[in-house]
Amino acid sequence: MRVLVLDGNQNQAVASVRSLAHAGHAVLVGDSTSWCKAGWSNSCRGTFRYPAPQHRAEAFVGRIAELAAEEPGTLVLPMTEATTLPISAHRDKIFSAGARLVLPCHTNLLCAFDKDETTKLASSLGIAVPRTALVSNPEQAEEIARRIKYPVVLKPRFSEELSTYKIRATGRPCYASNAHEFLAVYGNMRQRAAGVLVQQYVEGQGAGYFALMRHGELRAEFAHRRIRDVYPTGSGSAVRVSVSPQPEIRAAALAILQALKWHGVAMVEFRCQEGRPPTFLEVNGRFWHSLPLACYAGVDFPALLASMAEHGDVEAVLDYRAGVRCRWVLGDFRHLSEVWRGAPRGFPGKYPGRLRTLASVLTPVPGTVHDLFTWKDPLPELGDWLDFGRRALSRKTA
Repeated sequence: MRVLVLDGNQNQAVASVRSLAHAGHAVLVGDSTSWCKAGWSNSCRGTFRYPAPQHRAEAFVGRIAELAAEEPGTLVLPMTEATTLPISAHRDKIFSAGARLVLPCHTNLLCAFDKDETTKLASSLGIAVPRTALVSNPEQAEEIARRIKYPVVLKPRFSEELSTYKIRATGRPCYASNAHEFLAVYGNMRQRAAGVLVQQYVEGQGAGYFALMRHGELRAEFAHRRIRDVYPTGSGSAVRVSVSPQPEIRAAALAILQALKWHGVAMVEFRCQEGRPPTFLEVNGRFWHSLPLACYAGVDFPALLASMAEHGDVEAVLDYRAGVRCRWVLGDFRHLSEVWRGAPRGFPGKYPGRLRTLASVLTPVPGTVHDLFTWKDPLPELGDWLDFGRRALSRKTA
């Protein structure tokens, strides 16, 4: 089967290209820029470029439909919300081109990407959630700032906001320890997000449950334990190890995905504290950045999803190797940089120490596999570092 992998500069795109090519598919990789590290993989048959969905969503969808129409039955695989949202919203155009998609209905997809809606859904299912308020205007922010218990996290309601043919990235969460910080953060955040979610800050370890679902039925699952995150506040793992799913997390995540009648891949994220039930944080209804670890451990999500697209269903994969350790090298050095920079303003949690982090990052751990580097396919790792340097240089000269 011919597969178009989008967002080719993402780690999950590299893992998908390798997985799908190994399964016998013809894989082409695209991105909105000329730089595409997954396109450097020797598993890639070719590359293509498309208009940035954030600026020209209509042209983006048209370009993908045009490429898909070249061979009926082509599977389109978006890797991020920025590409998933317009593809889903205008899926009729993709289907008219004879292409395949593995996505839930658009209403359920929007619900999954809406942090307010998924928090309400989790609460209705009896799953622990942080105290949450949705702020829509400055007057409401003033009122909430006076009565809320601190510390809190402020996050955009959507990571990517979708209008008819426009996508807007809304940025990262921020923290506040008092009303003054709250109002300052909200004033900045409302410039880039229509709705802002305010949640009680929850201490603990981040944990995720990863799944492939077929119309609400489980077909594959995976879990890992984070060792170091790119952002020490708890975002994007740089080093992680495969583990068996915790029963409470598994039950809660499946309850949410089943309620959404989810079709395709998804990650459900929680915060865990010893002696307490896991606290739900959000759903990511797409491939995740740490996907390479699942593939190394024996859950080949991209190949399974492609098989489900081609044949309608797959046999369930519920067993894999625990104890596999995987590292994103550039992400780990970004973690070190973030630690050296110090905790972000208002962050109320524990922050790693500089010297201990330096020792951890520089000490090799035998048996570790890598998100991007393999001896048989080394160029995506090189492309990752060159792209990082290129972007850093462009920021300095801007």
